[in-house]
Amino acid sequence: MKYNIAVIKGDGIGDEIVTQAMKTLETVGAAYNHSFAFTPVLMGGCAIDAAGVPLPQETIDVCLKSDSVLLGAVGGPKWDTLPGNLRPEAGLLGLRSVMGLYANIRPAVLFKPLRKACPLRADIADRGFDMVIVRELTGGIYFGERGRRVTENGVEAFDTERYNEMEIRRIAKVAFETAMTRRKKLISIDKANVLESSRLWRETVHKMAEEYPQVEVSDMLVDNAAMQLVKDPSQFDVVVTSNMFGDILSDESAMITGSIGMLASASFGDSKRGLYEPIHGSAPDIAGQDKANPVATILSAAMMLKYSFGLQQECVAIENAVNAVLQTGVRTPDIKDTDTVQVAGTRQMGELICRQIGK
Repeated sequence: MKYNIAVIKGDGIGDEIVTQAMKTLETVGAAYNHSFAFTPVLMGGCAIDAAGVPLPQETIDVCLKSDSVLLGAVGGPKWDTLPGNLRPEAGLLGLRSVMGLYANIRPAVLFKPLRKACPLRADIADRGFDMVIVRELTGGIYFGERGRRVTENGVEAFDTERYNEMEIRRIAKVAFETAMTRRKKLISIDKANVLESSRLWRETVHKMAEEYPQVEVSDMLVDNAAMQLVKDPSQFDVVVTSNMFGDILSDESAMITGSIGMLASASFGDSKRGLYEPIHGSAPDIAGQDKANPVATILSAAMMLKYSFGLQQECVAIENAVNAVLQTGVRTPDIKDTDTVQVAGTRQMGELICRQIGK
């Protein structure tokens, strides 16, 4: 089977980590009789430098014609002084919008070999955790009305948090369906004690719960959720939350896995075409130094195989290969633990993972 993948390497370490993910896909293709055609396009800071905008029309066209999109990371201090609509991150928000990607799936798993790299207390880390954060991606404060105005107290800036029932129902459906494939436990995270948008969120999720009687549903305020993630992450199975809350909590969950370089993500809408990317940034301070951890991007490619292409066995093959390499004590520089036997660079880590596939 042949699959067409749009590739956005982006900025900073994007080129290095995406290259290793592409090699991993090619290795899977050779082992399982698939082929992958990669079409490179620009987005982010590199697109601004080349075309003057963070999301060129050519990139949109290629992504919409592809079976899925593989992304590295965008942004960097070079473009921080640009207006908001011309910054690299605007390209990412724009691509999510034109592709209709309203659901973001972020698994947070503590691989057993990395338990000593987990910053949590040893007895907590030893319990391990395996959760999925389902984040709404095209609504909320990131897409609400915003601006600046002059008041008697000087310039005032505002960003508007807004959600409607349709937006909440469709992301809740993704969360409930995900919970049905796992331990059937769903926690909805909001700030209903303060925000009206969160009250509608909670009401809508509760109504949807009637359609999924097998799923145990509970509510948790976002500040409590942040505390519970470091107190006992094993209590979480599937979490559903808004755009901003999901952004913050998923980064917190990344760090307790041992490194932010370990977490993958998938974004999709009503079709199987998705956008797959690591949750970390472009890390321009280490770009080109062969220090970046490619695992999150490689695991993002594995998620593409599972969610967009229906290749469950091939996805598991990549996940098992990552675990096998970690089991040998190989670590990239971002992972700090006493079980480290060898520190590997970006290219070597990718090569070692590829060698494990199909064994």
